[in-house]
Amino acid sequence: MDTVAGSPVVLGIESSCDETGAGLVRDGVLLGQAVASSMDEHARYGGVVPEIAARAHLQAMAPVVDEALRRAGLTLADVGAVAVTTGPGLAGALQIGVAAAKAYSFSLGVPLYGVHHLAGHVAAATLDGGPLPDPCVVLIVSGGHTSLLLVRDLARDPVVHLGDTLDDAAGECFDKVARILRLPYPGGPAIDRAARDGDPRAVRLPRPLSGPNDPPYAFSFSGLKTAAARWVEAQRAAGTEPNVPDAAAALQEAIADVLTRKAVRACLDHGIGTLVVVGGVAANSRVRELAERRCASAGIALRVPPLRLCTDNGAMVAAVGDLLVRAGAEPAPADLSVDPSAPLEAAALTPRAAATLAPRPATGRSAAPAAPAA
Repeated sequence: MDTVAGSPVVLGIESSCDETGAGLVRDGVLLGQAVASSMDEHARYGGVVPEIAARAHLQAMAPVVDEALRRAGLTLADVGAVAVTTGPGLAGALQIGVAAAKAYSFSLGVPLYGVHHLAGHVAAATLDGGPLPDPCVVLIVSGGHTSLLLVRDLARDPVVHLGDTLDDAAGECFDKVARILRLPYPGGPAIDRAARDGDPRAVRLPRPLSGPNDPPYAFSFSGLKTAAARWVEAQRAAGTEPNVPDAAAALQEAIADVLTRKAVRACLDHGIGTLVVVGGVAANSRVRELAERRCASAGIALRVPPLRLCTDNGAMVAAVGDLLVRAGAEPAPADLSVDPSAPLEAAALTPRAAATLAPRPATGRSAAPAAPAA
């Protein structure tokens, strides 16, 4: 095990959805990473197919780890700890990552750490700019999650939720409207590209949960999706195809407006001087642009990871593992399992495997019921 000043190299493994990621981090420094995506295999279905994702992880896992090591100039013998996403995500996909992480941990004789996927997105911001301020407000925007969080010490303190998604997350809204507009999957990048040639004022779309009596930090994008769909349907009913760039620009503007307005308000309401924006939708050009402008106007520092660290990757998981190791956190139990719907409460996520069912009789028939207690 190679260490510097007592800090081990942490191998991070991510397999919660359709990206197989591996990263290596030590003392908050990203040493190398690699990602393989099965996105093209899912595109024809308009969304991620869990079985296809799991099989792709199985095929890509070892090559991705090897490639990350090669880019870092390291070997497996240099790894001193392993971290892996244990939830939330697709159950089968998560199981592949956890099985691989256990194998690496056991064969190398190094500790294993279970990591919450969304905490990984938060930690990604530490790999480009150093430790996060304590406290800071974090806006997580991804395919299935939109949340405003109050974060202190990510490795030691519980995560406080200021507001979450009530129905469709921002990424889901992008995907569903892109399909209605007949744009390719995934919808977020397709909407972003189309919006470059559009006028965001050409289509009037609502700003969900933005009224004076609405929850100030909660998000709801289902109504926005419906409004966009009805506009498209009205255009086609009138015998004309919708102006896709205008519709894309209007949708993107509505989402970016709601996200950044609520995030800046949370910072001002809580007297916090730093906003961190992470997750796949943080790669959206308008979200980044509007966040920069509004934070600058409000005197708030903005932290957004580089594009390569916004989408799912192993580096972010390794970053959480690195924080947990340096904080002296307990490693995961030997029966570490997965939790596909785990809420974000802390950076470490170490669900235990369910109790093993009693074996059936050798005949294969069901066992007789036990006699009632006296």
